[in-house]
Amino acid sequence: MKNDFDLVVIGGGPGGYVCAIRAAQLGLKTACVESRGALGGTCLNVGCIPSKSLLNLSDNFHKAKKDFNQQGIEMDGVRLNIKKMMSNKNKSIQVLTKGVEFLFKKNKVTYFKGKGVLFSKNDIIVYESDNKRTNINSKNIVIATGSEPTSIPGIDIDEKNIVSSTGALSFSEVPKKLAVIGGGYIGLEMGSVWSRLGSDVTVIEYLDHITPGMDREISNEFQKILTKQGIKFKLGSKVQSVNKKGNLVSIKYTNLENSKEEILDFDKVLVSVGRKPYTEGLNLTKVGVKKDSKGRIEVNEKLQTAISNIYAIGDVIKGPMLAHKAEEEGIAVAEILAGQAGHVNYDVIPGVIYTSPEVATVGKTEEQLKKENKSYKVGKFPFMANSRAKVNNETDGFVKILADKKTDKVLGVHIIGPHCGDMIAEMALAMEFGASSEDIARTCHAHPTFSEAIKEAALAVDKRPIHF
Repeated sequence: MKNDFDLVVIGGGPGGYVCAIRAAQLGLKTACVESRGALGGTCLNVGCIPSKSLLNLSDNFHKAKKDFNQQGIEMDGVRLNIKKMMSNKNKSIQVLTKGVEFLFKKNKVTYFKGKGVLFSKNDIIVYESDNKRTNINSKNIVIATGSEPTSIPGIDIDEKNIVSSTGALSFSEVPKKLAVIGGGYIGLEMGSVWSRLGSDVTVIEYLDHITPGMDREISNEFQKILTKQGIKFKLGSKVQSVNKKGNLVSIKYTNLENSKEEILDFDKVLVSVGRKPYTEGLNLTKVGVKKDSKGRIEVNEKLQTAISNIYAIGDVIKGPMLAHKAEEEGIAVAEILAGQAGHVNYDVIPGVIYTSPEVATVGKTEEQLKKENKSYKVGKFPFMANSRAKVNNETDGFVKILADKKTDKVLGVHIIGPHCGDMIAEMALAMEFGASSEDIARTCHAHPTFSEAIKEAALAVDKRPIHF
């Protein structure tokens, strides 16, 4: 039959489309169902890709307006054309989504545009926009439907004045005053975009620190740098209400330290308090797929659900909601279905915040090692002592390496500094192969490069850095 498949993937985001392509490469007759109308999921359409476009463009604008003159590149009359900037972002998205469609054709993956609903453990109905229904049968099914933003009860996100990250990617003008509710990765990235473009940005966070789960020393340094850049922070603050007041938005919050209530007015408010798995309307309960108390699909070590031929990957299961984590899981499932030993090493999945400077991390934090009563050594090296960073005027931040006190095995690496989102791959690879800090220290790094700071931090683990 035409619509009989070895594998059907529901969801065409990074996890889903990568899983589908890899399965097809391995000889499985594969289809992918996506309801958005464009492949790439949240990440490509309204998430990590468009945000990186704006992060890059806003950084260029800020440098041209503020930094270049000090470095001998004199520029007058630098202007922001927000319409053109958004157009540039949108063109990039279109090119990339079409690129994924091309890869589907190249690898003979059948693409169904519509909402996929499970009818049984082998049957899917695809509801298309023109009320057309298509029945699909598959030996195996992968659920890769991703996540959606969460909000605070009582706050009405209209994507105009009170927005999620989706709305914050499409402002038609720079807000005079922008509030970011939530001090996590997404909120800080978007806050930094609009701050660099001229907005007065205030971050309101419930906890007494930003970036929960990050190594605290890195988190504290990150906040200092962002404060220096002009972003304000209201930490230990619980938001009570967010209400429209004419053309403004009024936020009432409580300072948890002194229980004092305060009210602040803003032009725009970005609600960025996390994301939740998106499994609505899939009919999971009917077919026997189980979820945990947080709405995540429960899977075993092979990413199987309670129904053995139905798998789940990405944001709908436990673990960090990262595109590259979803991709690794997608490849693992495809290889398992093809009879190979698909596997994901969750201990070496890097995380990156794409602000300026960037923040990158992989492995254990110092707080986690203390909680585990693990004996460890610390090596640190500041970018102000790195020659490339010095001549490029990018000296904020440092590299921090945590190594086992007895074996010297690298347990975690945390970097705040220039281009560290790319640099962290070296350390993820090193940790994947069980490298010691001595292995890193004895690896020749090209000079002058930012990555020399990694070598120096590795030397610093045993208190022998050369340049600091």
